[in-house]
Amino acid sequence: MSDLGPTLQPLAGGHSGRTFLGEVAGDRAVVRLYPPGDPRGDAAPEVDQAVLRLVRGLLPVPEVLEGRRGDASTGRPGLLVTSWLPGERGDLVVERLAAAGDTDGLRRLGTSTGGVAAALAAMPELRPGPFVDAELTVGAFPDGGLDEWVASRLAHWPEADRAPLAEVARDAQDLLDTVQRVCLVHSDLNPKNLLVDPDTLEVTGVLDWEFAHAGHPWTDLGNLLRFDRDPAYVDGVLSAWASRHGGAADALLDGARSADLWALVDLAAREGENPVADRSTVLLRAVAEAGDVHAWPREA
Repeated sequence: MSDLGPTLQPLAGGHSGRTFLGEVAGDRAVVRLYPPGDPRGDAAPEVDQAVLRLVRGLLPVPEVLEGRRGDASTGRPGLLVTSWLPGERGDLVVERLAAAGDTDGLRRLGTSTGGVAAALAAMPELRPGPFVDAELTVGAFPDGGLDEWVASRLAHWPEADRAPLAEVARDAQDLLDTVQRVCLVHSDLNPKNLLVDPDTLEVTGVLDWEFAHAGHPWTDLGNLLRFDRDPAYVDGVLSAWASRHGGAADALLDGARSADLWALVDLAAREGENPVADRSTVLLRAVAEAGDVHAWPREA
């Protein structure tokens, strides 16, 4: 294993506590650990390594320096070491631009991030499912649509809250079913996982690929627009996506919000685990109450 320098410093921005800044041959490097018991199994670092190599040259991603498969039987964690990329975390850039009232900057940033989602949607897969090994073999997702997902993941919700959300989910699934194409999905594509040049507002790095899978072309679009809803930013994201794949902005936004329900339901099922899960729960309850995928919490 490479000499990672004398210390590993935790990197800010994530909730897993598994990503660190280290050093390889005098250069900064990023180290991700995969503790035994990772829900994706011992092959998780191999899958992430394969995804990074798949998209390198098409999107700005770090170079893989070293990878090591975990071994749950011995308690040995998996490991992935990648190059360090320049740039500022996208969520901090969004926050700064919004505080300054920089509408043009938000639109340009949206165009840049929307371009990443559009590029991913152009990378075809044959069928939906999780990646299960270093060959990026596609496994199978559980059977059923969004309404079944609501019933299974939110069984702890009162029926009075869950029933109207199931109605929204059925309508959303009908819309999603109008698009049969499958593509590579990052599945955690939000500004927190993007590095941005603070001057040009171009994306310099796409990070944290552990949720990547083969899935719906609108999934990453929905993630980008989940919490960041400034009209200029939204316009930039949708315009960039439409310039490559077509579609009217309103229709694309309907699709994006519908696709994001899958993730919102899963996050709401994990309420209390981290701030994103808690915030997603508040948003999902607003959707259920309003019967509208575009709803926004009154207290937000």
